[in-house]
Amino acid sequence: MKMDHKSCILFSTADWDAPYWTNKQHTAQLLGKRGWRVLYIESMGLRAPRAISSRDWSRILKRLITGVLALLIGPRHVEANVWVLPPLAVPFKHDHKLVRWFNQGCLSWQIKRFLKEKNTPTSLIWSYHPYMLDSIKYINKDRLVYHCVDDLSAVPGVNAKSFRASEIELFKQADVVFTTATSLQEEAKKYNSNSYYFSNVVDEAHFSQVNNRNILPEVLRNISEPRIVYHGALSSYKIDFELMTNVARLHPEWQFVIIGSEPEGQRDHHLMGFGALPNVTLLGYVSYQNLPEYLSYMQVGILPTLINKYTNGMFPMKFYEYIAAALPIVSTHIRALNQVNGSVVEFGDSPQEFAAAIHRQLMRGKLNQAEQSSAIGDNTWEKRLDKMLEVCFRGGNREFS
Repeated sequence: MKMDHKSCILFSTADWDAPYWTNKQHTAQLLGKRGWRVLYIESMGLRAPRAISSRDWSRILKRLITGVLALLIGPRHVEANVWVLPPLAVPFKHDHKLVRWFNQGCLSWQIKRFLKEKNTPTSLIWSYHPYMLDSIKYINKDRLVYHCVDDLSAVPGVNAKSFRASEIELFKQADVVFTTATSLQEEAKKYNSNSYYFSNVVDEAHFSQVNNRNILPEVLRNISEPRIVYHGALSSYKIDFELMTNVARLHPEWQFVIIGSEPEGQRDHHLMGFGALPNVTLLGYVSYQNLPEYLSYMQVGILPTLINKYTNGMFPMKFYEYIAAALPIVSTHIRALNQVNGSVVEFGDSPQEFAAAIHRQLMRGKLNQAEQSSAIGDNTWEKRLDKMLEVCFRGGNREFS
């Protein structure tokens, strides 16, 4: 699609340099590669700070410094056609009139400055949260897109009532709403008939790459097979650590390799107990670049997801990442995977059921190329963005698998 002076103002809920990239960074990066000039606006903070620790003060001070610098000298250029703006914002009381006036006023001025510098009269507005409506009131918009990838009102610490009211307003104002779960689409369509379901996707080429050196990473050399892997942020409101503990106890001959770290400020005692088991290894953070090399030496990928309001509206990104890495999957019965067919995924909710599902996946072995291609289909970043832009600017079908 050819457009002159293309620009996108993308409102994220994550910092550009966050250890785990999701829809926000990938969408910005892809748009940049296609010639869009993208202003990636980092998180304004959805949750009010809890008891302020020294680490919290350090983070607040850092954000204040980067926000002031961005206000003075503008956003930083991070890669082709992508600029990152850390907003200067009060990190709490988003619904308070004075706080909203300050936060949105500063942000609106910075957006206008960016568009003027890039000689772009109009812009595509692409947001992952609703706390941005005041900042775009006087921006000439090609389209206003709400990409609803989670039920953020269910995140611990978020003011659910305030968030929900703002989200409903964004549903109403958006030209297009994209959701990553059918439950989110059902909610969006109450306020906006132009709402579409697109599951999360995968960088297939990245996760299917073969380890050409064929050298086992050193940290895995003392971990015997079979290796059962989970990778991602170890958030206690998403992951059933108690379930994982009980499964690991049932099968001490299996090795559980956990790639990821706890969110800042979390100290979950169930995770600590799980990590203390002799057949469990908590590897910590592994970079996105190196992750495929680790996954290539695993036998089964697991999704031990808690069933709650948040996960009811979640499609796990690692689902297709496991498949691209040829790993059969075992998951709890989360709603997003109800329509998945075939043997790429087995389900279990109790420790016994989950363990039995792992056993079946170990017996069936890794996925072959035909199974991978069939399961992934067109659920890749490039193809998904093609469809989204098609919907935004030319219309199209309501459902895409």
